[in-house]
Amino acid sequence: MQLKKITYFAFLLCIQFLFAQQTIKGIVLDENYVPLPNATIKLGSQQTTSDYNGQFVISHDSNAKEISISAENYNEVTQTIDSKNLSVTVMLVSNEASLTEVTFQSRRKTDLLSFEVNTEKALAGPSLTGGIEDLLKSYGAVSSNTELSSQYMVRGGNFDENLVYINGVEIYRPFLIRNGQQEGMSIVNPSMTSLVNFSPGGFESKYGDKLSSVLDIYYKKPKSWEGYLEASLLGGGLTLGYGDRNQKFSALVGARYRNLNFILNTLDENTDFNPKFGDVQTYLDYKISPRFSISFLGNVSQNDFEMQPKSRETKFGTLSNQLTLNVLYRGHENDRYLAKNGNLTFRYFAGKKWNISLTAFAFHTQEEEYFDIASSYLLQQVDASGVPVASFDGGGQINHARNDLDMLVTGAQMQTTYKFKTNHTIEFGFKTQKEDIRDFQNEWQLLDSIGYSIPRDPYVAGGNLDDSDLILNYHIKSRNNLISQRSSGFIQYSAKLERNKHKFYINAGVRGTYWDFNNETNISPRVQFAWKPSGKRDLLFRVASGLYYQPPFYKEIRDLDGNLNYNIKSQRSLHFVVGNDYEFELWKRPFKLISDVYYKKLDDIIPYYVDNVRIRYTAENNSEGRVYGIESRLHGEFVPGIESWFSLAYAKAEQNIDNRGNISMPTDPRFKASLFFQDKMPVAILFLKNLKASVNAVYASGLPNGAPMFTDPYDYQSKLQSYKRVDIGISNTFVDSQTKSSAFLFRNLKEFTLDLQIFNVFDIRNTISNQWITDINSGVSIAVPNRLTGRFFNLRLIAKF
Repeated sequence: MQLKKITYFAFLLCIQFLFAQQTIKGIVLDENYVPLPNATIKLGSQQTTSDYNGQFVISHDSNAKEISISAENYNEVTQTIDSKNLSVTVMLVSNEASLTEVTFQSRRKTDLLSFEVNTEKALAGPSLTGGIEDLLKSYGAVSSNTELSSQYMVRGGNFDENLVYINGVEIYRPFLIRNGQQEGMSIVNPSMTSLVNFSPGGFESKYGDKLSSVLDIYYKKPKSWEGYLEASLLGGGLTLGYGDRNQKFSALVGARYRNLNFILNTLDENTDFNPKFGDVQTYLDYKISPRFSISFLGNVSQNDFEMQPKSRETKFGTLSNQLTLNVLYRGHENDRYLAKNGNLTFRYFAGKKWNISLTAFAFHTQEEEYFDIASSYLLQQVDASGVPVASFDGGGQINHARNDLDMLVTGAQMQTTYKFKTNHTIEFGFKTQKEDIRDFQNEWQLLDSIGYSIPRDPYVAGGNLDDSDLILNYHIKSRNNLISQRSSGFIQYSAKLERNKHKFYINAGVRGTYWDFNNETNISPRVQFAWKPSGKRDLLFRVASGLYYQPPFYKEIRDLDGNLNYNIKSQRSLHFVVGNDYEFELWKRPFKLISDVYYKKLDDIIPYYVDNVRIRYTAENNSEGRVYGIESRLHGEFVPGIESWFSLAYAKAEQNIDNRGNISMPTDPRFKASLFFQDKMPVAILFLKNLKASVNAVYASGLPNGAPMFTDPYDYQSKLQSYKRVDIGISNTFVDSQTKSSAFLFRNLKEFTLDLQIFNVFDIRNTISNQWITDINSGVSIAVPNRLTGRFFNLRLIAKF
């Protein structure tokens, strides 16, 4: 109740003191799809310039019918204003080049070999985490086995194989997180973003050293006062932006709070949850002169997770063999994750050709994972009416942990873009960072089956005295202090050419890394090529290949016992990607079909175990493997003026550990079908005249069951149940650019929307992992499913001002 009062007070305060006009925002690119800074944008009496990311925001002069964009040595572009499209992208063509005419488009990716993620849809669609990553999961290339986490898997890779950048600086995630409900919010605040690009593989040399994907995010620079307020049963957030009249200074501040207690109560467990997640982010930019600017990006996030389990009842099995697991608990868990980021960037624009940036960055995380939980269980077979007919096993376990991690990463990076010729660009950069990691682990598990400790060594038959020592299922105890230095650099060349009305795009580069922990140096060449043939049909063919290394971070070099492997090597992946984009019209509306076929050859892979969202590595480069697949995504206006998409994908990821033969990797995705659909609802009910609906539906083949730690993965190759989920959002916009309100509370708002979100509409209990119960007599391990959340209704308020 107190939170609701504070949120309502903040809402009233903001709309009283902040007001804003309707604005047009966009990005200016050159013919190489590189953001173009210092371009001049004119709209009637209004004028502004693009920032170093090529982005701009300009107030909408209602008397103006055209907007013009110009820059030194580029042809000016003028376009008629479309009041329905207030988010645009323009590409300026150098007046030295002879390329075909370029026109405005509402959305256009800045890299031909990646695609743009629409942040407005991320904010509007139903999402439990409230992050951009939930929108990514609706694409065929991206897999996830949980709705409670912002982590994702791309083309058979695991959670740790994805790069995330904010304003050009790599972002790190918490390390000790083992369950999705502990994670809290994504570090990316969607209400602060202006441009998001995602590449699921075959990315450029300027991006870092991971095996799977890149999520590249840029925060916006406000040009005037603006605000975004969100409040719901799961929490809320407030984002405020300011830009001065001279467009020299801009500030963006966002604060969020989230509590998943309501949704966690839909789990099978009878548990007292107290999850509290919050963060504050700020982005400041000051233009000292037309050529020199300085910016700061900072973030502080605090995630506290408390849990006191009481009981659990899980029903599973088949129609002919129905089983029930009843568990009683004692104890509690208390986890704490505090993370801080700070990036200070200096940028210099040396005319048309040179663009130089220098960034100093720091990341500090302090993580605690403390729990003492004892449980006793009874596993029974039941008949169709639920009456027990036989008991399989009874026993219990005790789980204990006192894990602490303190990590500080500091460093600096430099990046330079040099356009030495029209349509030809060279980019190069260098990065160095120091890692100071202090890790303390003390974690053990005691398993019991009908009064006997598991494992038993030696085995003693029933009825005889067992005087052997008590053996824990596992005990991890270590204290590691690691200080190391890591360096990397890249150089790449890109060009856009036209020959006989055929357009070609090429990007070729090389990247190098060095780490003094194992004195390893890696060189990875990468190349991307695109061809747009002449003709009426808008076709684009894409090819990409490269060698991608993933130098180990701390998680990869620490084995299951907590010891460090000083002989560890980088994992390696050779990518081959062939794709096609086909744009066409259907029902006189635009559509686009995007298809990709890919193959990844994996070497020096480090095997790992996956439990929920926790990954534990064996710290040995004793595996190789391959990933291959095909995916297709159809974008289009199935409903006039509203974009939706449908994705299909099939992939296979397998590994060969110690030359024992191929088995599925823990992240083997197989088949996936997903749908993101939006529609307007023409039925007007009372004052609900702008009803809209959005549906996010996913079907995915079940991931591998996963093997318990310290076991042989070759013995655990069954699959989880398929993942099926439908989320629906129904919203009504009371105030927008087309519908103004004279009411006192709403008259200065850009938008006011109420949104009803229905999560897991069909109440399907998906399985994320298994709890393994081993019978002491038979030695058989029974997989008891750990299920995800059930149906939940959430009411959300959104206000833009």
